[in-house]
Amino acid sequence: MSVPPAGTALAGGTNGPRALRPLLDTVLDALTTGAEDRAGPLPAGGPDAVTRAVHDACHPLLPEHGTGPHTALRTLVHTLAAGAADPADPHCAAHLHCPPLALATAADLAAGALNPSMDSWDQAPAASALEALTSRALARLVYPQATAPDALITTGGTESNQLGILLARETAAGNAPLQIVCGANAHHSIHRSAWLLGLPQPLTLPTPDGTLTPDTVHTCLATLTGHTGPVLLTATAGTTDSGAIDPLPALADLAEHHGARLHIDAAYGGPLLFSDTHHTALEGLTRAHTVALDLHKLGWQPVAAGLLAVPDPATLAPLTHQADYLNADDDTEAGLPDLLSRSLRTTRRPDILKIAVTLKALGRHGLGELVDRTLAAAQDLADLIEAHPHYELHSRPTLSTVLFRPTHADDTTLATIRRTLLTDGQAVLGRATTPTGLWLKATLLNPHTQTGDLTTLLKLVEGHIPR
Repeated sequence: MSVPPAGTALAGGTNGPRALRPLLDTVLDALTTGAEDRAGPLPAGGPDAVTRAVHDACHPLLPEHGTGPHTALRTLVHTLAAGAADPADPHCAAHLHCPPLALATAADLAAGALNPSMDSWDQAPAASALEALTSRALARLVYPQATAPDALITTGGTESNQLGILLARETAAGNAPLQIVCGANAHHSIHRSAWLLGLPQPLTLPTPDGTLTPDTVHTCLATLTGHTGPVLLTATAGTTDSGAIDPLPALADLAEHHGARLHIDAAYGGPLLFSDTHHTALEGLTRAHTVALDLHKLGWQPVAAGLLAVPDPATLAPLTHQADYLNADDDTEAGLPDLLSRSLRTTRRPDILKIAVTLKALGRHGLGELVDRTLAAAQDLADLIEAHPHYELHSRPTLSTVLFRPTHADDTTLATIRRTLLTDGQAVLGRATTPTGLWLKATLLNPHTQTGDLTTLLKLVEGHIPR
């Protein structure tokens, strides 16, 4: 059998690794040179400069005759790396956008090469078994007392929240529509999911201190009980703006008392379950009917790595769907696993592989240590801000998000400082609006961040404060 040219060789089979090896050398070299050219957390120059650099390096992208695999890889990977926002840089700290572990990234390469499609067993025999094993192990972290907890693999918190709301809608009895109750601190996907699912606009309660107030929730649920249809209370364990955690035990008590269903969005805070030190912050999580988790935040996985955990597989029954070419009844009865009913997607990647490799390699304690180190870095940053004469700290961090601002800076000045740092390629900071105004947001997700990195970050900001 003749060997195909490098550009058309396949990644699978026994010859696939041989074809991949030289290509990977090219990719790794280009990643290195691209990062060296960028020399910081973000490319300098802003959107126009980046767009121009990409165009100049890569045009035309559909030539009449190709450049060959190595030239194409070297050009595009270098260009992408040189123009990337690099979450591994300690000064790239705006979003819940983690630096992935090299270990998990290597596993993701294998997933791409094997390319199993997680919509029928005959496309993903071993991957489907691994997904079942791993998702149930993670579900048991959330529901340790449940007999057979389970979890679906999702693209992240948005899909997990949508699935949690969908299951609540389908489980609700009667003809009245499901009414969602959430806080002003809830992720935007709660409102978007209500719109997508044809539900009434969520009742959004104030969160003046960043979290839901039990008295306010009690008043709301008491008003709804007996006057509307089914109710879903959604709580948050790790808000996007500040990392705050709602009072989960009190909210679980209220949901139970008023007969409401409870969904907890723990996309950010859920990985505290790995930590011996911080897991108690999630007390009450196990009482939720559904829980959203993300491991591409405080789990250091390449995107995407989300889950929706449930205490009982029967909870997932509303997702049952049949397509004869994927999960024919007689195939299912004969013992072939039904994968189609475990997602709203059909074709989907084996995202479970990188997660499973990470869990196996590091164990709960290893991942917990990374969580502890990351949260400790946030406390260090808060200490530095409190001790600095020119900065104001919003509050002590709950997770790894720190809100701060230069003393007496107005909102326009803050927004300008943030954009200047972005355009110069010096630092990537987020922004959060609270009842007290606009704040700069540092979301620390690099477990290897040092105190010196944080000191330099504050100096970069200080250098742009108007005098």
